[in-house]
Order: sequence, then structure tokens, then C-alpha cells
Amino acid sequence: MPISMPAARSVGIDFGTTNSVIALNAGDGQAKLVDFAAPGGPASVFRSALCFWQDDAATKAAGRGGLAHEAGPWAIAEFLDFPQGSRFLQSFKSVAASATFEHANLFEKRLRFEELGQIFLSHLLAHGGEPLRDLPEVIVVGRPVRYVGARPDPALARARYDAMFALLGRPVHYVYEPLGAAYGFAAGLSDPATLLVADFGGGTTDFSIVAVAAPEAARRCVPLGSAGIGIAGDRFDYRIMDHLVLPLLGKGGTYRSFDKVLEIPAGHFAEFGDWSRLALMRNRRTLEQLARLRHSATDPAAIGRMIAVIEHELGYGLYEAVGQLKRTLSSQPHASFRFEGAGLAIEAEVTRADFESWIAPDLRRIGETLDTVLAQAGLHAHQIDHVFLTGGSSLIPAVRQLFETRFGESRIASGNELTSIAHGLSLMGTAPDLHQWLAPEGEQP
Repeated sequence: MPISMPAARSVGIDFGTTNSVIALNAGDGQAKLVDFAAPGGPASVFRSALCFWQDDAATKAAGRGGLAHEAGPWAIAEFLDFPQGSRFLQSFKSVAASATFEHANLFEKRLRFEELGQIFLSHLLAHGGEPLRDLPEVIVVGRPVRYVGARPDPALARARYDAMFALLGRPVHYVYEPLGAAYGFAAGLSDPATLLVADFGGGTTDFSIVAVAAPEAARRCVPLGSAGIGIAGDRFDYRIMDHLVLPLLGKGGTYRSFDKVLEIPAGHFAEFGDWSRLALMRNRRTLEQLARLRHSATDPAAIGRMIAVIEHELGYGLYEAVGQLKRTLSSQPHASFRFEGAGLAIEAEVTRADFESWIAPDLRRIGETLDTVLAQAGLHAHQIDHVFLTGGSSLIPAVRQLFETRFGESRIASGNELTSIAHGLSLMGTAPDLHQWLAPEGEQP
């Protein structure tokens, strides 16, 4: 007979901008990641995405305007199968603290953030299968140190998170995401140390500093400071799109209007910040505007490429190519950007130096935020014993170099870039001093 796992005593949920991860802790000092039986094979990382569409069964069940929906990789598959009949949402966590976001328009329905969140959670739990059918009493959820947006409202975000996670039917404990990673990393240390964690997510980069005591200490870890900024992986992707791809689609070009030559308005390219929004541009009015623009453009072929991207629903593949380029440049000094689809071909050679120049303004601001957390903790760089880098963008050499320059290569550690937060949160759930780790309600540093 198969040996069943002991019942979990706590669960850690990393609800991320790009990906979400769940870990279970049976109270034995170990955390087990939940695997999802995704279309491409089992995976512990679940894409933070939703897809909605109308169908007869959903309408009969919910009445007029009934919607069917899916999440994660299943949402992507549904959207790619029928983009014009679907509404796709990704990175919706990024509007949690935005007072200007009231609801998403989905066919005949309007759904608030917390409603979107509950739908996402229901699919996340369902796809997790048996391990998530009976959640433990202690639930620890990560939250950003600083939410995305020019003027984020942390109290609003907290209220929306509370309404979203009310679906779980249990009290939820919120902890800064990098503190979750710090707790998990500290479990592997045998000596007292001062630890800095840098978490590079999809929407934000967050820092936490923790004092780690000896293993036999009554309180093993003490948080000393946290800071964050709304710049991370999504911004780096858009830098590639803006500098490399959009000029090939007409951005920065000109058109003739009577006897004047004018620059093409940047508004034509605003939707390229998110591949899923490109599907909404495939409407008669927009395509007619672009056809007129192509007729008057100095470089009509570039506008033709833009029209091809929109008409043939190429946004997903285009952003996948952008992501692949970023990943290749993390391990190679140069790479070829290649994208083909529906008769459209875009090719360009890109060096790592090019990419680093595009993200240089972002890295400067990340460095300034690093200075902020050090000042908040009352420490200098030489007083940090370990630096743990986590999150997908921590693999970018220019990001790593930022920390090696300040702290030295020997103090830098990394690993489990996409799962370390959930792992640490679940371990924290059985700690006697859990209350000491909780994020202040409705606040951000």
C-alpha cells in the first residue's frame, strides 16, 4: 500500500504577478511543493492568468451573461484556441493597489479584483488536486513590500486580498514575500548571520534584511527592514519590445499629413505592453485606422508588419520570443531574435550590452531601493553576511552584477528562483513566532 503523507499543518501561498506557487508543511521542518498536472506536464509553478469566454452551459447555469473560465496554463490554451471569443487577463495582481481599477469588463459582466481573485484561487486549488482538498488551519500568503503603481494604496490592496482569500474559509496571515524566502534560506544556516534577500518578481522588486541567530536560539530570525519598487521582469520584457520590436512595427517612424511629415503617435503602440491586449485591437475600427496610417506612412512596410501581428493574433508568440531572447542573453553574450508567423518574419541580432543599456535606468532605481533598505536597517554593505537572490530576473547577469559590486561574489547565493518564497512561507506557518513576521495591515514602507 502507498504510504500517505502526514497531514499538512500549514500552507504557504505565493500569489505572484507572473506565477503562483503553493507549498505544504507537515510540521517536520520540510516543505513540499504542490504539483499541478499542467497540459505540458506536471509543474509546481502555476501561471497567474485567467481566460473567460461565453458558452451555452455557463449561460444556462448563471443566467444572462454567464461566463466559463479557466486559469493558469489552461487559460493560455483556451485563449490561443479562440482569441476573438475570449477575454484573457494576466498579471492582474498588479492592479490590487490601484484605486483607478474598479472592475474588468468581460462581455456582459463586470468583475471586481476580489472576484477575479476568487475565480483564480478556485482553479488553482482544483488543479492542485488531492493535496489541496482540505487546507490546513494556518495559511500564510505572501504580499509585496511595495505594490505596483505610481500611487499604490496598500490599504485598498489589503481589503481586496482579504476579500479574495476569504474563499479559503480560514484566517490568512500576510508576510512580505522576501521575508518568506529569507526564512527558508535561514533554515539552512548553521551560524548567526545578517541576511539580505532580493526578490525579483514579475511586477515588483522587493528587499528584506533579517538577523539570523544560532539554530538553538528561542527566536531564530528577526526582520530588520524591507523596501520595494514597482520594477521587475515585466518591465525588462517591455524594454526589449520597445527598443527592438516596436521600431520594426513603425514606432518612431513618420507619416505624411498634407504638406507635413509628422511622427506616428505613440498611442498606436500602447497595447503592446501586454500581449493579451493585442487581441482587443483586432476590430474593424482599429484596423481601418492602421490601414490609413500605412497608406500615409514613410515606411508602409513597418505598419504592415504591425497589422499582421494584430490580424493574425501573433501577440503571444511575439512575447514568447522576447522572453526567450532575455533568457538566452542571461547565459550568452549575444543572441538572435527570431519571430515568424503568418508570413511575417522579424530577425535581429542583439548583444547583452544592448539589453543592459535598455534596462540601465531600471537597474539604477533598483539600486536606490537597495540603499533604502540598508539605511532602514541601519547597516552598511560590509555588514551583510549573505545575499540571497530569488525570482526569475535574478538570473540576469546585470542584475547579479549590481549585487556582486556591492557585496562581493562570495556572499551571493541563489537557487529555486520561482519556488523559494512559497517554501519559506509554509515553514513560517508552524513557527511559534509567526505573529512577529506579519506585514503591517494596510501599510508599506
